[in-house]
Amino acid sequence: MIKRIKAFLKEVKIELKKVVFPTKDELIGSTWVVIISTIIVAVFLGMVDITLTKLVRLILR
Repeated sequence: MIKRIKAFLKEVKIELKKVVFPTKDELIGSTWVVIISTIIVAVFLGMVDITLTKLVRLILR
């Protein structure tokens, strides 16, 4: 069991050497994309919610 754990950790170390981590500028750029996309989707869903609420109220009158 100990051999398997050591082999696993060795493979993890090898795979981690292959990983290319983003630079600080790439990370900041990606973060802004996520923030802006989230805001756009939130505004869109809010508008759809308001529109559907008004439509349902109009139908139920």
